[in-house]
Amino acid sequence: MPDHSPLVPYVRPEQKVAELTVRAVLLGAALSLAFGMVNSYLALKIGLTVSASIPSAVLSMAVLRGILRRGTILENNVVHTIASAGESLAAGVIFTVPALIFLGLAPSGFEIFLLGATAGMLGVLMMIPLRDTLTVKRHGELPFPEGTACAMVLIAGDKGGASARPVFGGIVAGALYTILGRGLRLWNDTVFWSVSSLHKASIGFELSPMFLGVGYLIGPRIASVMLAGGLIGWAALIPFFDVLGDHAVWFGLPAGIGALEAKEIWRQAVRYVGAGAVAAGGMVSLIRALPAMRAAVVSLLSSLDGSAASSARTDRDLPGAVVVGGVGVLALGLWLLPWFHMRLADALLAVAFTFFFVVVSSEIVGLIGTTAQPVSGMTITALLVTALAILLSGRTGAEGAAAAIRVAAIVAVSIALAGDMSQDLKTGALVGATPWVLQVGEIVGTAVAALRAGWVLFLLHKAYGIGSAVLPAPQAKLMATLAAGVMQGDLPWRLLSLGAGLALLAEAFGVASLPFAIGLYLPITTSAPLILGGLASWLLHGPHPVGERSAARAGEGEPHLRESLTLLASGLVAGDALMGIGVAALVVSGLADRVALRSPGSGAWEDVATMLPFLLLFVLFVRFGQRVTSTSRPTR
Repeated sequence: MPDHSPLVPYVRPEQKVAELTVRAVLLGAALSLAFGMVNSYLALKIGLTVSASIPSAVLSMAVLRGILRRGTILENNVVHTIASAGESLAAGVIFTVPALIFLGLAPSGFEIFLLGATAGMLGVLMMIPLRDTLTVKRHGELPFPEGTACAMVLIAGDKGGASARPVFGGIVAGALYTILGRGLRLWNDTVFWSVSSLHKASIGFELSPMFLGVGYLIGPRIASVMLAGGLIGWAALIPFFDVLGDHAVWFGLPAGIGALEAKEIWRQAVRYVGAGAVAAGGMVSLIRALPAMRAAVVSLLSSLDGSAASSARTDRDLPGAVVVGGVGVLALGLWLLPWFHMRLADALLAVAFTFFFVVVSSEIVGLIGTTAQPVSGMTITALLVTALAILLSGRTGAEGAAAAIRVAAIVAVSIALAGDMSQDLKTGALVGATPWVLQVGEIVGTAVAALRAGWVLFLLHKAYGIGSAVLPAPQAKLMATLAAGVMQGDLPWRLLSLGAGLALLAEAFGVASLPFAIGLYLPITTSAPLILGGLASWLLHGPHPVGERSAARAGEGEPHLRESLTLLASGLVAGDALMGIGVAALVVSGLADRVALRSPGSGAWEDVATMLPFLLLFVLFVRFGQRVTSTSRPTR
């Protein structure tokens, strides 16, 4: 039942507390760079990102309050606002810009910076008129799960709670695991088995701290759904196409597909089925959001009725002239600046879709949070409509596909930043921050993250190859496939339709179609290992937690347990991703072979050597959760 009590901020409007300080901006910018790099790597690897809000808030408190012995709750809030912009911009850029590489184009670092900064600021500015309605007037109606949780962490830290030890411990553990495995090459990071007698049915796992952490954060339900999608693809569809053999030509596949290995069957057939499923799942998510769209548009129109702004500190946004003028200048820049390569029609489509989906994104975040908002579904919708419009205008081939991708990139980055801004403004409303300060902070974080976006992308591409087994870039690959297919008129519609049908069938059985579709689209070594983190979550939070005599007793320490394990899991992801970028630097510099202690091969022994370190990490993660539960239980 929603709480309809009025919002009472932690820091009252009449209080004067340090907020937008130099140290807060510098620390926030540093964390924006770090979390942006983490999510760039994560999005290229598994097509998912994780929220940086709570980890950045805890790290901010550790530095400002723990090391510098100063810093207010509102300074910590500014730090987390700037930092979270980095991971949001990374998601929008990585989901779309690598598609230009797949199309044979090479965007420069300056072009990526300009695209990220412009689109991000568009999203932030367009969200500002919705601030009062979404975060204040609808308090209690929209839960803002992540924004509310972050506010609670900040308030607890101001009162003397919330320890940063779990997130630092996770970073160290994740980095050490990656150094030993991928850096020194003491073991492989993937196990994969394909059974010929079962028509090449396959299963595999990439065993890393990242998947343990992400699996825990998304929980056992979503991890199970993604695993189900992966098993449908690799244990059902691959054998299906293998059995069909020459008859697979009905799906537009080569006659000799049955002679190919499992991974090649996946590349030529199953990934298109997954693409159709993702597109359908995105559309379903969009249709479900239609009531939210309508309500948000009404809210936006009512917020622009010209009424006088409140004089209270906690109700002051950036001036309307700055918002409207800024949007106008950025929109003109999309058309007039040559680096965007956009015609007037392209720029108009980009701005129109951005406005529409910014409204949607801001509302959806209020309902389900930033992690679960369907950025991909909204971007795919914009991409397909734009590609068809460009095709009808007479542009075809790589030129038309690239134009559609650029519009989609503007939309993706804008809605990612708008969703993040919506969440951050809710956190600010709860702690008593000044809205215009947070809006400036979001713009700073966007600009800083945009400076880094191209550099990280090029580094990872040179080291591992974007689109390779190491960094498959599933979201961007899907964007490139759809855009090129529309332009060339050769999309494998029967395979795409099969995927769409599977996604709708999943919905009919009450299974969330979008995570199911993503699991179907990803390589099995990416979609399957998330269940291991989900299993850890189930063991610690399920009806019969390990090491406990009853669920009731386990529940006594549950809030503290979830907070500590969320920080630990986020640290594992950050440590693995940051060290993965470090290993990429070794590869590019030519030093990777010099630091390697061995060259792992294949076979049963190598599989055991790969599984044992991960099993140890898994056990330590669960044991940590048990210890937190026992120490947080009140004495009787």
